[in-house]
Amino acid sequence: MPWNNQGGGGPWGGGGGGGGPKGPWGQGPQGGGGGGGGQPPDLEDLIRKSQERLKGLLPGGGGNIGAKGIALIAVLGMLIYAFTGFYTVSQNEVGVNTVFGRHIGNAAPGLNWNPPAPFGAVYRVAVTDVRRSEIGYRSGGGPRGGNREVLEESLMLTGDENIVDIDLEIQWDVNAAQVANFIFQLQNPEGTVKSVGESALREVIGRRNIQPILTTDQSQIAAEVRQLMQKTLDDYRSGVNIRVVQLVSALPPAQVRGSFLDVNAAQQDQNRVQNEARTYANQVVPEARGRASQIMQEAEAYRERVVAEANGQASRFRQVYEEYRRAPEVTRERMFLETMERIFAGTDKIIIDQPAGGQGVQPFLPLDQINRRPAAPATPGTQR
Repeated sequence: MPWNNQGGGGPWGGGGGGGGPKGPWGQGPQGGGGGGGGQPPDLEDLIRKSQERLKGLLPGGGGNIGAKGIALIAVLGMLIYAFTGFYTVSQNEVGVNTVFGRHIGNAAPGLNWNPPAPFGAVYRVAVTDVRRSEIGYRSGGGPRGGNREVLEESLMLTGDENIVDIDLEIQWDVNAAQVANFIFQLQNPEGTVKSVGESALREVIGRRNIQPILTTDQSQIAAEVRQLMQKTLDDYRSGVNIRVVQLVSALPPAQVRGSFLDVNAAQQDQNRVQNEARTYANQVVPEARGRASQIMQEAEAYRERVVAEANGQASRFRQVYEEYRRAPEVTRERMFLETMERIFAGTDKIIIDQPAGGQGVQPFLPLDQINRRPAAPATPGTQR
């Protein structure tokens, strides 16, 4: 039905205000010799002209659209649909392709193609990103930007029935060879890693006493937790790789922390004093044993010397006795001379040979002092 602008106000406005009536595309009516009173175009005529232009684009020209036109439209639609299946994967990602929900393979970094929705889907997973899970605390959630404690996670029972407050940090990433498992086996990967880590930590802590946990076994605890977590996640076929497990802190509960630290300080003092006592004992005991051994060796040597001297004296006496039995006079004289030799060996003496029948010698000089004249002291600078 033709459109007429009667009464100056058609459905698109018009009328009496400057410029005359306008058509549905916001322009004035065409033709009419350039005057402002021409009629607007016929809507049926516009539709007919559009159909003729479309026929000119289709193969076969005129007539009707036909089967070939419909086929061309279908092919163009399929090409456009297939083109939407192209996608790119970044260098730090691995793409997982699925068709009708079934995994058909992984996509390497670069340009790839997979059937688009609703038949196919692509999941991109960053395999080089290191992710963190925190147990017992939340970083940045406390006062002044510090850590916020989560006591329901951090308080754990030890093997000697004590309670310890432990904060643990887990760093993990996705195994590039098991990306499909990471997508399809885990509904909540972060929650799963955190739950497995907390369970493994409680198991390891439950096998130890509190004192080694607070002092010497922290690195060993972290290694055991990592090993147990990796085994559990591998059993789940999760595709998660645990890189680092670190104990952030291991302390007694806040309510008894002061008393526990006092007890710990007393135990450390006890250990220090015991170590000092052991060091002193290790120093004194060997010295005493060495001194005792020295005294015993000296006593043995003295005994052997005295016994040897006694045996020598007895042997000498027996030899002298045998000689005395053979020649008593000679032996007595020899014994006398030897005795005099021993007596006068360490004394000063002057021997005066008095001839027979002489009157003797009257000493008038201190002969003993003459024999022992002192040497004159050397003066400074004198060469001797």
